[in-house]
Parts: sequence; C-alpha cells; structure tokens
Amino acid sequence: MKIAIVAPLVTAIREPQRGGSQAFVSDLAGGLAARGHDVHVYAASGSAIPGVTVIDTGVDPEELAAALYRPSETAGPQAPSIVAAVETAFRTAYAQVQQTSYDVVHNHAFDAPAIGLATDLRVPVLHTLHLPPDEAVAAALREAADSARPPVVATVSAFQARAWGEIVSVDAVLLPTVPTDRIPWSAAAGQGAIFAGRLSPEKGVAEAIDIALAAGLPIDVYGDPYDTLYATGAIGLRAARSGVAVHAAMPRPAVWEAMGRAAVVLYPVRWDEPFGMAAAEAQACGTPVVAFRRGGLAEVIADGVTGFLVPADDVQAASAAAGRAATISRMACRSHAERHLDLSLTLDAHELLYQRMLSRSGRQAAGA
Repeated sequence: MKIAIVAPLVTAIREPQRGGSQAFVSDLAGGLAARGHDVHVYAASGSAIPGVTVIDTGVDPEELAAALYRPSETAGPQAPSIVAAVETAFRTAYAQVQQTSYDVVHNHAFDAPAIGLATDLRVPVLHTLHLPPDEAVAAALREAADSARPPVVATVSAFQARAWGEIVSVDAVLLPTVPTDRIPWSAAAGQGAIFAGRLSPEKGVAEAIDIALAAGLPIDVYGDPYDTLYATGAIGLRAARSGVAVHAAMPRPAVWEAMGRAAVVLYPVRWDEPFGMAAAEAQACGTPVVAFRRGGLAEVIADGVTGFLVPADDVQAASAAAGRAATISRMACRSHAERHLDLSLTLDAHELLYQRMLSRSGRQAAGA
C-alpha cells in the first residue's frame, strides 16, 4: 500500500522525541515501511525517520510552539493568531498530500484543522486520537462524519475509546505499542528510580520525585520542559535535593538503557493517561512500573505482575509500592511487553484496518 502519514506539526519527528505520539509516528512509519509499504510522512521541518520518506512540509515547529498541548491550559480558547497559524500549517501540509496518489491517509495530529481540512481528500482517511476529548476536535469530527467521505476514527486505548465514544463515533482502538526487539533488557536487579517524559504537571514529575525520596530511592528524571514555570518551580525546587538528578531529554535508546538499569520506573500521572508508552517501554526493559491508576494505564501495566497500580494521587501508597518493586519478576515484565505491547501487534492491526478502509471505498491497493 501507498500510505501518507500526517504527523503532529507542532514538533519535529526526530530523536529525542518530544512525546509519545511523536515516537509512535516514527515507529509506525518505520514498521510499515519495513513490511514493504510505501510510506510518506508529512512532518514539520527538521524531522527525520530512518528508512522512511519524510516530506518536509516547510512548517517551522517553533512558530506553532504556543499550540503545544498543555492540559492545564485547555480551559480557555487559543489566541486567534495561534488558531490561524495552525490552520495555515495544515492547509499547507494537505495541499502537498494531494499532489500524490495514496491508498490511505492517516492523520495523527491533534488539531481541529487537521480533521476538518482532511475532508477535501479523495482517499480513505483515518484519524488517530492521541489525546483526551476536546470540544474543538469533537466538533470537527462530527462535521467530518457528515461529509461525503466520512473518516475512520481510532483511539489509542479502550479507556480512551469509551471517553471519546460519549461524544463522537469511534471505529477502532489502535494501541501505540513499542518495538521490543529494539529495546534491550536485563534480568539483573536494578538500582534507583526513573521518570521519563515531558516535564509538565499532568505527567506527575514532582510526584515522582516525592515518591522516590519517600521510598529512599535516588531518582533520575529525563525530559524537556513543556511548562517553564512548572519546570523551574515544582521540579527546580526538588532538583536541589540529595538523590535527585534532572537530565535533558535523550534519544530513546539512551533512555531505554537507563530504564534497564533502574529498579523501578515511576508513572504517577495527574490526568487520564491515554495510553502510557513510557510504561510499556519500561516493561520491555524488564523494569517494573509504579503508577497511579488512571486512564489507559490498566491496559498497559499488569497490576502485581509487571508493577503496581495505586489509587490516583496517593503518594504514600506509590512510595510503599516502589519499595516492593524488587518483588516483581523482571522476566515477567519483559514477557508481558513481548506478548501484549509489541509493535508488531499494532502493525498487524493497522494493516487490517487500512485494507478494510480500501475495501469499503471500493479501491484497490497500489501494486495489488
């Protein structure tokens, strides 16, 4: 098949990745290309995916920085200038998509214009919703559903499908699983705690530090600020404590090595996590995960087998669980990741859904 993937344009798709959705776009495109599909990724300037044709849309991600998803700021509308910049960016991207004949167009961008402008495409379109329900995106999806060529809509967990399903029609769940064959693991007991992810309130970075210190564990934090005040305030104050080390975001292979050396990965999210790629990666490294039971994490972590899920916001319970991480089998973590969280599973699901979309549209895949 000839597949166009529209990436989030607010960041470049390259290591170190700015978030889980960006990492998954890279993994998905690379995996599909390795299976013989002709994959083009339409991305912001500066993007690079090994083994994949990346189309530079000419969009400067720095110009869209104000549109970065920040749950704490979603209550108010974005400034008109930001809305206009995002729409212009996706209008430019889709104009380029229309210059080539594709079998399927798969959009991973979070923005309402990425949904609305795709209705002008004359090929089957799939939208994967990586984030929690948003009214602007929901309105765009409802309008697209009434168009001449309604799109297919997928979410990244069953939990998220239920949340989105209350306001729009959801057709599929496509888990953003991880490339376990590329992730090294160790059965040897690790030391200390790890947090890896964007430095923003919803990810629970400050809580991760508090949990580790309460459990008597040193902690290494890896990530770049999404929220400058939070990074310099809540995290900066804690970074001065003994046993806390904060590092800039690193390419995923380096993060995987760090995870593999750790005794536990902490995932105390303060929002309804859509999936939890870092938790999946940790288990692939053989490292147990302690997390607040929120969102889709119960679909990623096998409670009591590959880590512990504790009540939301219960730092004391998470600290106690972190202290019991050594009771978790690292081999069980790796096995769970290989059987339930491997990239090959979602590649199979994507291929099947793409074929169904083609059949429904009466088209035949290129080269078929």
